[in-house]
Amino acid sequence: MISQDTETQGKLSIVATPIGNLGDMTFRAVDTLKSSDLIACENTSEAQKLLKHYDITTPTTVYFSHSSLSHEGKILNVLRDGGHVSLISDAGTPTISDPGVLLVQKVIDELPECRIECIPGASAIIAALSISGFTGNEFVFFGFVPHKKGRETLVKKIVHNEMISVVYESVHRIEKFLESLSTAMEEESFSNRKMTQRKVVVARELTKLHEEVVRGTTREVLEYFTSHGDRVRGEFVVIVEGQ
Repeated sequence: MISQDTETQGKLSIVATPIGNLGDMTFRAVDTLKSSDLIACENTSEAQKLLKHYDITTPTTVYFSHSSLSHEGKILNVLRDGGHVSLISDAGTPTISDPGVLLVQKVIDELPECRIECIPGASAIIAALSISGFTGNEFVFFGFVPHKKGRETLVKKIVHNEMISVVYESVHRIEKFLESLSTAMEEESFSNRKMTQRKVVVARELTKLHEEVVRGTTREVLEYFTSHGDRVRGEFVVIVEGQ
């Protein structure tokens, strides 16, 4: 077993960045990015918006699930030479439903003495939960809702989950997901002779100018977005009350 108490071979910093409002960047995150030898990011053009805002001139390289081996090799070489690399995603905390986790795994496997540190900050999951109003200490995060058959399987898990369920959904599929969830909830309610549906909270564009939080039953929330097509924009976090 390798202890990371002493730094013997490079440092990889997992740096959380704002999920929308640039003012949510932490002082430590800025200092870390400025002092790094290299910043690995999903999209360099997206990253530059943040870096320019905070006058960060550290070189960048692309890292995502379809990166060529040269990018990964470049990152590992910097770490192998005792350098400092920071990993950021387009928004929020890297590696959570994010391909950056593959880089962390690679570093653990190939450079076990490299120090891996977290620079905590914004996370859409936690931000949405904090304003949901749901009680309880346990929740399950399912990540992004899969397509088609995978979606139906996930919906069944959520319907029978005793804990709070949290998922990410895209603007293109949010209504389909809510429809599937609402139908499944209603069927479950009818089969168990329950008169009420569990509550759901949908948070979109968190921390941004058009932030919105919609609360109600799955059917009520679905009907809201169906009748307000102009609000079906941005990124969505869906939180479902436990069974």
